[in-house]
Amino acid sequence: MPTKGSRKSKLNLLRASHLSRIPWLVHGFSTRVGGVSRPYGRRALNLGFTKDDSKAAVERNRQAFLHVLATDDGEPKKSGRKTRQSSPLITLRQIHSDIIHSLDSAPQEKLFGDGLITNAPGLLLAIQTADCLPIILVDPKSRAVGAFHAGWRGTVKRITEKGVGEMQRWFGSRPRDLKVAIGPGIHGCCYEVGEDVRDKFESQFAYAAKLFREVKESDPVREKYPLLFLTARAPGHGELPKKIFLDLVEANRQQLIAAGVAARNIEASPLCTNCRSDLLFSYRAEKGKTGRMMAVVGIRD
Repeated sequence: MPTKGSRKSKLNLLRASHLSRIPWLVHGFSTRVGGVSRPYGRRALNLGFTKDDSKAAVERNRQAFLHVLATDDGEPKKSGRKTRQSSPLITLRQIHSDIIHSLDSAPQEKLFGDGLITNAPGLLLAIQTADCLPIILVDPKSRAVGAFHAGWRGTVKRITEKGVGEMQRWFGSRPRDLKVAIGPGIHGCCYEVGEDVRDKFESQFAYAAKLFREVKESDPVREKYPLLFLTARAPGHGELPKKIFLDLVEANRQQLIAAGVAARNIEASPLCTNCRSDLLFSYRAEKGKTGRMMAVVGIRD
């Protein structure tokens, strides 16, 4: 998933290579670079109406983002027809659910949920993230698209798997035809969760065990002076707890494959938001005070 951007604005976009070859498709994942917001660092491209940022700054950021998104390759056109920028941007009040809306026109009221699908040209479907996964589904044959927000709660509710089903139901999409881009999110290297989260996944998925890894917490003092920590408890009772990490990308990849999507048609960004908070917004890395990135997909008029 290479990075492309406008040299003038330094605004960076990420695009999936296999989706970039579809001529009628508009798609892109934003980064934190190239905006006008100040609460999250100099020139931050915050695309969410957060409490720390001004509405005017976010609107300017969105306008700049959509301008670059509207081009074929992330670079401003030097000649030829002008790119359209009047397509409505459809967003959701995201609630970590499995609710998916099928649209044929811009909604007249605020939508609540975590998935959007359409086969109508001219609509731009948008998902906002700052650690959760943004997932784009595209049916090149039926000309239909979807955008989904998948944190651990949405993932355990199978939102991605249901997204494939909804595209099949509304547009006749065949899972084997779908192409998928999983954008930047928090990866298994950093996504520490509790036992309760693992229990929920294990209750839903037969393959849950391979989505988690355990790491024993280290204590340099204990390791250097083990005799100080001897107890009369049975073996194992005096040990440090283990940290549990969830591979959210693999969890959603497995859902897609289970729904009939070909593994070769799934492209996932290698970027972890927690590791790359210089380039991407991360709720965990920035302890809650952070902006929002945006994943957008649409069908050209």
